[in-house]
Amino acid sequence: MTLFFASANANKVRELQQIFPASYELKSLLDLTEVPDIPETATTFAGNALLKVDYLSEHYGVLGFADDSGLEVAALNAAPGVYSARYAGEHGNATANIEKLLRELQNESNRAARFVTVIALKLPDGVHFFEGEIRGTITTETRGQEGFGYDPIFIPEGSTRTFAEMSKEEKNAISHRGRAVRKLLDFLEQRALNESKKI
Repeated sequence: MTLFFASANANKVRELQQIFPASYELKSLLDLTEVPDIPETATTFAGNALLKVDYLSEHYGVLGFADDSGLEVAALNAAPGVYSARYAGEHGNATANIEKLLRELQNESNRAARFVTVIALKLPDGVHFFEGEIRGTITTETRGQEGFGYDPIFIPEGSTRTFAEMSKEEKNAISHRGRAVRKLLDFLEQRALNESKKI
């Protein structure tokens, strides 16, 4: 089964390719001749995911899924939230985003946070949403070389290591995106099972 992922983020694409079983062929915006810059103007993760998956079907005539993810920090009133990728101004500048976040938490004792992913799957019968989250804490300095985004400063609950100190397999097993993707896969497998029973 071929699924189209409405993302040009190479890190996300690689992460999902490691989670999806071999029975799926995962394509992304990176497989297109021209990679579009899809505006993310919604104020919620679900809203942005929907914008991206709608763009995919309207401009390329293919159905698929999109995600929007972000970090919500309790002491910052859930910021950076949907603005996680452009928190410091420039989209995708992880170093600047991390530096800004750590500055804002410099004198803050409450370092609770959570990562959130919302996936929007567009099929002929409509749009289906799947959410995943992981709670944890923000460190005072970066740790680890793996992962991307805010991974070097996020320690998930039950661990003493940041996401960036974990292997890809360890992170995917517990991450917000991994949890949302597994809900998506369960849905697709159940749907396929139901269709097979009708034959």
